[in-house]
Amino acid sequence: MRALTWHGKHDVRVDTVPDPQIVNPRDAIIKITSTAICGSDLHLYDHTIPTMKAGDVLGHEFMGEVVEVGPGNKKLKVGQRVVVPFVIACGQCFFCKQQQFAACDNSNPAETADMSEFLYGYPMTGAFGYSHLTGGYAGGQAEYVRVPYSDIGPIVIPDGIEDDKVLFLSDILPTGWMAAVNCDIQPDEVVAVWGCGPVGLFAIQSALALGAHRVIAIDHYPHRLDLAKSMGAEVINFEEVNVREALVEMTGGIGPDACIDAVGMESHGFTADSVMDKVKAAVKLVTDQTHGLRQVIIACRKGGRISIPGVYGGVTDKFPIGALMEKGLSVKSGQTHVQKYMPELLEKIVEGELDTTFLISHRMSLEEAPKGYKMFKEQQNEVTKVVLKPGAVIPSSMLS
Repeated sequence: MRALTWHGKHDVRVDTVPDPQIVNPRDAIIKITSTAICGSDLHLYDHTIPTMKAGDVLGHEFMGEVVEVGPGNKKLKVGQRVVVPFVIACGQCFFCKQQQFAACDNSNPAETADMSEFLYGYPMTGAFGYSHLTGGYAGGQAEYVRVPYSDIGPIVIPDGIEDDKVLFLSDILPTGWMAAVNCDIQPDEVVAVWGCGPVGLFAIQSALALGAHRVIAIDHYPHRLDLAKSMGAEVINFEEVNVREALVEMTGGIGPDACIDAVGMESHGFTADSVMDKVKAAVKLVTDQTHGLRQVIIACRKGGRISIPGVYGGVTDKFPIGALMEKGLSVKSGQTHVQKYMPELLEKIVEGELDTTFLISHRMSLEEAPKGYKMFKEQQNEVTKVVLKPGAVIPSSMLS
């Protein structure tokens, strides 16, 4: 089959690789009909996530048609259309039974779990197409993919609903939703969201759906700020104003009740700490550039809540632990428990309460995936989301 493979920093290629096979009784094989390039994929593209190996198949946002199921799978049937969560969960361990699927104890094989246990104290869960820290599983930017524990993860999509409406159930819609849920939003409260990329935009949408009185979006790309504004958010361009001062003024001197960091480990800006982050990252003194998270902690009101859906992978410095403690801030973070939120969000999409299609700026064939990565990396104002269609020929007019 054809699949997008990683070969080093800014080097991804569409290669011919072996077709996936059923390995365990609960496996399924999915023929991919749609797959997307995620902002988290750019961390792999930039090689800021360790343990990638040449030839690894990328992609963790995908859906498709079931073409084969293992003998232990009593849920799926050949021919069904499914969306697959990016986190792989067994459904039976201590964490899965508490619906903390992104903390599954069994999906990261023992031979790959040791590294994450050394780094983080306990092993990470398995995930598709996202390094050998998370199991080294082949991803879904391919024609076919093997799905372990497929009786727990995939959700069956009703007939008549096109891929574009439900594809983002695989990751970014539940991630934005959980980010807002983690804010414990009350009806009269103000939520500030750093980053108007895909997760940030869905966090804005989710915060408003969950009853936030006001949402303030922070970014510097004009098109993304326009999208945030069209959803009902007030906006701040961090190139034009001091973000903390603007938030103080907009909230009557109090500060936002809850703040969402939807940027993650490669945040950037023009302040001294941001410049120092880049220098230290370049010489491997830190792994994560946390300018945005520092700003979130400083800007949040006393006694407020911080939600961190943005991806972090290693270590940082100049962390404002004093502000975090002295202000009495609460923090919730983590990979998304996608399986927990998929049924509720699918129902909202079917009922027309949530729309996700506005995010798609480009549709491309799988063979054009390297071009899609380059565009997403270099044209973040214009490229909000690239959806790949394996086996399809996408007209060049749709690339503009």
